[in-house]
Amino acid sequence: MDSGTKNLLRDYAYHLRMERRTSPNTVASYVKDARDFFDSPASPAPLSCSSSEVSAYLAERSAQVTKRTQAHILSSLRSFFDFLVLENLRKDNPADKVEAPKIGRYLPEVLSIEEVDMIMDGVDLSSPFGKRDRAILEVLYGCGLRVSEAAGLKISDIYFEEAFLRVIGKGDKERLVPLGESAADALAAHLESRIEADSPQSEAFVFLNRFGRPMTRVAIFNIVKAAALAAGIRKEISPHTFRHSFATHLIENGADLRSVQEMLGHESILTTEIYTHIDSATWQAAVLEHHPGNKK
Repeated sequence: MDSGTKNLLRDYAYHLRMERRTSPNTVASYVKDARDFFDSPASPAPLSCSSSEVSAYLAERSAQVTKRTQAHILSSLRSFFDFLVLENLRKDNPADKVEAPKIGRYLPEVLSIEEVDMIMDGVDLSSPFGKRDRAILEVLYGCGLRVSEAAGLKISDIYFEEAFLRVIGKGDKERLVPLGESAADALAAHLESRIEADSPQSEAFVFLNRFGRPMTRVAIFNIVKAAALAAGIRKEISPHTFRHSFATHLIENGADLRSVQEMLGHESILTTEIYTHIDSATWQAAVLEHHPGNKK
């Protein structure tokens, strides 16, 4: 990769961070996809790359990655070339003419309420770290937080009396999430026994590791996996599983789809519909049935 391409990728990363307010994880993912493309054996040039070069690259990667990953790569390249068009460095986006691979409906693993209870009850609460782990699991499930949101949760974001959390989600967008009794009790127990932070900066965060530093996404992932194994759950479990189960159980118990959308922080209700694996025809029919314009 030549220095010109490296400079463009650097400027693109800055654009995502500062102008589009994209999350650090998404920035890293998009830039990596673009870097891998320009580092490929074909060595495409950013300012003259053609649609056929993008198609050929995706065809080459198809033997190595899933269709979902191919679609993500194409999305990353479209975003990068959009940036070049925005900067008047190109007149067209070559990735726009490339058809995305067809992806089947993806339904993540869901825990039953009984399985959630087994995982929660299996946590050893005799140590401060056990109380911490239980609180992490409770906010993942009880509040439907993303793993990054749980890791970034600050003490000032907890409103015990008002019974809600202030959550900073993707794109630094803020939302308020109801705080149920189980999650509130677990958080209170954790904060009472929480270990000392290693610095004033760490002091603000709810969840700290054994060194007194904020928990990482990977550490929370490992806590979730260990808790599921200890409870005898053999499903493929991740922090996202608790978020999906949270939404599913709400819908199954009659929660409004729009309310769940707001609690999850989804921009589009279609994303929520997929999360809760409700056939789109079901809620579309409900809308048509209840809309006054259709009662003639």
